Amino acid sequence: MKSKILLVLLCVLILLLTGSLYIYHYVSLPIQYPGEEKTLTIYPNSGFSTILDKLHSKGILENKSQFRMLAKITGKTSLLKAGEYRINTGWSRLKLLRVLSKGQLVLHKLQIPEGLAWWEIAKKVQKSGLASSKSFRRAVHNQTLLNRYNIPGKTAEGFLFPETYKISKTFRDSGKHIVKIMLREFREQTRRHLWGDQMPSPKRIQNIVILASMVEKETARLDEMRKIAGVFKNRLEKGMYLQCDPTVIYGIGRNFDGNLQTPDLKNASNPYNTYRHFGLPPTPICSPGIAALKAAKNPEEHSYLYFVSKGNGEHKFSRNLRDHNRAVRKYQLN
Repeated sequence: MKSKILLVLLCVLILLLTGSLYIYHYVSLPIQYPGEEKTLTIYPNSGFSTILDKLHSKGILENKSQFRMLAKITGKTSLLKAGEYRINTGWSRLKLLRVLSKGQLVLHKLQIPEGLAWWEIAKKVQKSGLASSKSFRRAVHNQTLLNRYNIPGKTAEGFLFPETYKISKTFRDSGKHIVKIMLREFREQTRRHLWGDQMPSPKRIQNIVILASMVEKETARLDEMRKIAGVFKNRLEKGMYLQCDPTVIYGIGRNFDGNLQTPDLKNASNPYNTYRHFGLPPTPICSPGIAALKAAKNPEEHSYLYFVSKGNGEHKFSRNLRDHNRAVRKYQLN
């Protein structure tokens, strides 16, 4: 009798040891050997079963039921995060669960410099592989999205904050996702650096961004931005045409060939022609950086009405037309 009991206990012990060894191997050893790197994208609101199906179809997992059980035991079934992952099948299954639950995503660099129009940004977005330019264009003109972020006007032009972003390929409509990120960045940066919690009216914000976009296109020198903003302010107050070449170019649009000619400056059908229309142009003409925005919010007080490029990145400022024409002859006409 005792020998039978001992035999049963031995069998149970062997089963327990075998089971424990199997569980240890399943949890701790590599999924595959040698390992292989694979990319996995989990979209928002994907259920655990959908994620399991993707892991299986990608050849990362063979047995979905066992992995589901592991996730339940570790309490991670509902913790897996959306995003793009770079996974190595040489990992253990436990590490795979840990990576997916911590959201250790693949981030792609998107560098947007100051002074780009929205369609130029769209090209950079498409080149990055994060979204198509078509998807980005739709989002830039998405009125519901603009209203959500209190963007005045019919496009997000001027409010797509220039920055170096690190973005995951997470959303099916990635263009909308990227525009949201850029609009949120504009809101955060201006709150931090310009007006704090005392946000101006939408009209005031729009005028600041329009003026800042003009300043951004006229100079890259931080020490000149407030002075140039002051020139435009003085001309507005005196009822003068702003005569800003970059606004004319923006109105010509994506077909501009790089050669601004006299007929372009005389074309009154171009609503952005500040040689023929008084006041600020209808919308911003690019996405300005924080320095240009600060300059537009607080232009320098002076009596200059004109400026002309010296050809070396600097500008010559003049108080009257006679001095300005002299500067044009010197710096532009040699």
